[in-house]
Amino acid sequence: MTLTRGARITGAVLCTLSALMAAAWLVRDFGVVDGPGMLWDVWSGTANPWAGPSTATSATTLILLVVPAATAVVALRSALAAPALIVTGIVTFAVRLPGVWTVADSPAPEELRDRALLTTYAALMAGLAMVVVGAAGRRPVADGEERPAGPGRGAGVAAFLLLGFQAAVFAGWELRQVFVYPDHLYPAWFTGGRPLAVPLTEAPPGWMNAVLVVVFLVAAVGAVAGAAYARPLGLIAGGFLLSSGALGVGRVIRFELYERFAGLALEEQLNILSFVTSLIAGAAVLAVLARKGGRRAPGGSPGPWGGTGPWGVQPPGYPPPGVPGQPAPWQPPAPASGPGPAQGGGFGPPPPSSPPPRW
Repeated sequence: MTLTRGARITGAVLCTLSALMAAAWLVRDFGVVDGPGMLWDVWSGTANPWAGPSTATSATTLILLVVPAATAVVALRSALAAPALIVTGIVTFAVRLPGVWTVADSPAPEELRDRALLTTYAALMAGLAMVVVGAAGRRPVADGEERPAGPGRGAGVAAFLLLGFQAAVFAGWELRQVFVYPDHLYPAWFTGGRPLAVPLTEAPPGWMNAVLVVVFLVAAVGAVAGAAYARPLGLIAGGFLLSSGALGVGRVIRFELYERFAGLALEEQLNILSFVTSLIAGAAVLAVLARKGGRRAPGGSPGPWGGTGPWGVQPPGYPPPGVPGQPAPWQPPAPASGPGPAQGGGFGPPPPSSPPPRW
């Protein structure tokens, strides 16, 4: 399935509006801080959130600027327009949803809260509209048109391993924090409010981590299955990973923790390694999923390495026999009756081998 021309244009407009709202808040924050370096310190957590100017954004807003802008181009030009619109809309809605209640309880000035609440509702409606347009505006692919395709087998397996591992890392740290953070921090860690200092337009950290774990897992499963949605969703997941890793590594460099790595406690060492692996995994996911994947062979539910069984294992009796009364799919058709050599034994041509993984 692909999108109609009207749905493509509508989706591109919605994505552009969503990107412009994120850009407006970024411009606002650039106006209240002392240069981009200070904004980076706020985003990375190296600045005191209770001192200095109050910002309304984090690196998530930057991602929600880049992703809809890229999706607008995809909606107009790519065969993946429908899945790209749907996953962009779902992610936008999930990330912006907490603003419905966190903005109203924020200590920010009333005028600023009103603007934030207005853009929150607008972002939610734009996200829902992207999903509706991507689902309702589909049409069959015409002859000669490019068909939507998921990642290739090799790229799908790589994305599955990288995203699955990062989902386990994020979930593991989230579970660990339950035993480390004081009890009074919950449920604000997931729902917002005091004692947390969350930027005005952003989701609470616990909520954001839960969303990312779900995004990583869904993208990982879709990538190994070759689903068309896995490429846009995996690229979004890679962007979040790259951002998280870059901010964490920046904090490590700022406090020169790498020089004292050997003397740090085990948990602090693991924390630093988590940032480094997120940075590497994010870049790797973007690299393997940015390339178009070919359409996988039809029939059955092929494993990532080919074949009709799990993980490419061929089922007993492969190749499968044909329909009774018809030639098996792996044998040449029987010639018409008449003179010629008798159809004797033999094994026929060997079944085609699975193609090697494509990176």
